[in-house]
Amino acid sequence: MEADEFEALWSEVARALEQKGLPMGRGTYGGWDDGDQGLARVVWCLTRHLSAKSVVETGVARGITSRVILEALERNGGGRLCSIDLPALDTSFHDEIGAAVPSDLRARWTYLNGTSRRRLPALLNELGEIDLFVHDSSHTTRNLRFELEHTWSALGKGAIVADDIERNEAFGSFTRERPETPAFVAAADDSGAQFGILLKGF
Repeated sequence: MEADEFEALWSEVARALEQKGLPMGRGTYGGWDDGDQGLARVVWCLTRHLSAKSVVETGVARGITSRVILEALERNGGGRLCSIDLPALDTSFHDEIGAAVPSDLRARWTYLNGTSRRRLPALLNELGEIDLFVHDSSHTTRNLRFELEHTWSALGKGAIVADDIERNEAFGSFTRERPETPAFVAAADDSGAQFGILLKGF
């Protein structure tokens, strides 16, 4: 059932962006990637099955993953998404930020402009505890490690999803330091990229 709901939503998101003249996929946002369908499917299922109320993500771009999370929260009957994003240097793409997120979902969405290094600690301190974290910002070892360490401390019984983990060693080293923690690696639907999933409290 959740899979069917997700597929219908994914088609709706694609149609909405197409109507705005915005193609989806790898490299379509000024050379940067939109959220992969496989990643979005996992985030959808985790948000729904965890009955998540507090979700944080880094990296927004057109907001495809943001839209999926917000739709799942809506079906959960409550919750909030806080997103941290450093917009592209090319200002011609700034009008596309969050383009996939319709106005009726924005009441439960907080968008923070800036880097995760600057914005994430204060946000997590304010929220207290989160249910789900999604990393899709700068894919460097230093940045991902920073995000994993901070969000792990703030995570209750929940999950972390990190995109493009094949680009650095941070996810692998982080999981090896926590051998008791269930960890999974999955292939993206549209390329050879990989994303990782960590479960806490299960």
